[in-house]
Amino acid sequence: KLVKLSAMASSSLHPKTMLAGKAVDAKVALQKIPIPIIQKGEVLIKVCYFGINRADILQRKGLYPPPEGTTDVLGLECAGLIVATWKKGEGAASSKSKFLEGERVMALLSGGGYAEYVVAKEETVMRIPPRISLQDAAAIPEQWLTAFQLIKIGEAKMGDYVVVHAAGSGVGTSIVQQLRLMGAFPIAVAGKAEKLESSKSLGAVFGVNYKESKEFGKEILKFMVKRTRTESKDKGVDLVLDCVGASHFGENIRCLGVDGRWVLYGLLGGAKVNEFNLGLILGKRISLRGTTLRSRSTLYKAKLIEEFEKQILPHFGTKEGVAVKVNKVFEFNEIQDAHDYMESNKNFGKILVKVVKDA
Repeated sequence: KLVKLSAMASSSLHPKTMLAGKAVDAKVALQKIPIPIIQKGEVLIKVCYFGINRADILQRKGLYPPPEGTTDVLGLECAGLIVATWKKGEGAASSKSKFLEGERVMALLSGGGYAEYVVAKEETVMRIPPRISLQDAAAIPEQWLTAFQLIKIGEAKMGDYVVVHAAGSGVGTSIVQQLRLMGAFPIAVAGKAEKLESSKSLGAVFGVNYKESKEFGKEILKFMVKRTRTESKDKGVDLVLDCVGASHFGENIRCLGVDGRWVLYGLLGGAKVNEFNLGLILGKRISLRGTTLRSRSTLYKAKLIEEFEKQILPHFGTKEGVAVKVNKVFEFNEIQDAHDYMESNKNFGKILVKVVKDA
């Protein structure tokens, strides 16, 4: 199969068009469009699987436009096979890709993943280790690199207590596992009991249902008192990783300790906070940091990927390591169904779409 797909890149059999998923009237529609042409420093990937992300849903609804110069084809990650690389010249002056046609790879994308083929910058492409399947690999780039970045920005360290919002999501399950790997203590927040139990199986030391406990910050503080055996008001959590925003704002402040860190990376619960008292942040010396990954420079992403490949990727598939949690796989013509499923909040772990039938 690899030989056949590899040969397509340099032969007249290479198709000129492909099917790709775009937003049409706030729905995902497959359209036939030209296969993108690779430029210097890029590779062409035959997509086997791609992941579904919340950002895709926002873009579909017109709420999160792609960065300037980026394709309007949806999709921030994929796994597949290299079918073409950029080459120029011969001999000492030649410029060749570090990848070979036929290699299994996964890619972090600014867009374009919902397609049969996608062009990616070499710096944002990773080889898939032999122990990881193409399916599982598709769940890694956006999800695991987002989690890795959040932990870095939040300066998490061994022994820290870290609140993880949306702990049952793809990113949430990745955060919990990476925190456990480094010796920190994840505290899961989710809206369903089964998601909390599953989070505990991945390494969360405590879980709270924000739908049942509106003042979930109080529950977390009670846990911290029991866990640390101190009644000190300063003993809140060290870090909050927050993709919710406004609706959890007050409880995040409540459960954070003095000098706590708070990383905001999503606004699922709204962007505007009413009657916001800055004194609450000042009093605890809380550091609030906002971040995204998609709009970051290629250089930033390349460095992040390099660190991830050294620190986290070797632990996939090992006995005491980390694992991809795939919840459900949809067919290529079921992308809108996959979006609807994510919006129902039924998933624990990653939602994928299979493009190649025999992948």
